[in-house]
Amino acid sequence: MVLDVHDLTMDFGGLRAVDHMNLNINEGEIVALIGPNGAGKTTFFNCVTGLYKPTAGAVTIHAPGREEETITALRPHKITERGLARTFQNIRLFQNMTCLENVMIGRDCRLQAGILGAIFRNRRTREEEEKDIHDSYEILKKIGLTRWVNEVAKNLPYGAQRRLEIARALATEPFLLLLDEPAAGMNPQETRSLVELIRRLRHTEDISIFLIEHDMSLVMTLSERIYVMDYGKLIAQGKPEEIKHDPVVIKAYLGEDVLAEA
Repeated sequence: MVLDVHDLTMDFGGLRAVDHMNLNINEGEIVALIGPNGAGKTTFFNCVTGLYKPTAGAVTIHAPGREEETITALRPHKITERGLARTFQNIRLFQNMTCLENVMIGRDCRLQAGILGAIFRNRRTREEEEKDIHDSYEILKKIGLTRWVNEVAKNLPYGAQRRLEIARALATEPFLLLLDEPAAGMNPQETRSLVELIRRLRHTEDISIFLIEHDMSLVMTLSERIYVMDYGKLIAQGKPEEIKHDPVVIKAYLGEDVLAEA
């Protein structure tokens, strides 16, 4: 198990956005979190990745080759250093930087050169910078973005910008990649390409993937297990076929028409 979330709760004043959520992800799994708008999915992601400090509960990780660690109180950059990386529902690229520069920023948490190295630019620092450029380019190659390597992010097609966010997250060398609605705004062809990319990355990068997504076709095709939230609570969990035919899920999220088609 690489992620174990126990009784996670998040209150905003008198509003309980996440209510005693329990969730786990095993090594190498692709797991989805679904639910209607306002169910608390992104708030849950924000608690796991340190953007919010939860009111109660614990987030524990077990990175391959390392001891189990509770990360509930850590700051976002420390959680990234531990091996969790994420993308956002609304694209958050450095719009006036090139694709290569965006990925290089993601690699910053893995660099060894300190302030003195940056000032005096010794041999070790220069070699590390050269390796950083090479490694960042290789990540762009894996994601299929080398044609835009020197193009500023704001000039990329929308689907390519989505992929660049994934590339920047991969640059941190995660063991768990969290994707917040990665297919949002994509056309069907781009979505199919994204599914292929995520599957490939799971194997080539040896990572687990946890995603929030509204595209039910993508979720049912890609996920091995699915958790379902409604009003901040976990209402169901299981394999795609189990979730698809769960009356509670259909009523809360998927819609009665899905039940009629099943």
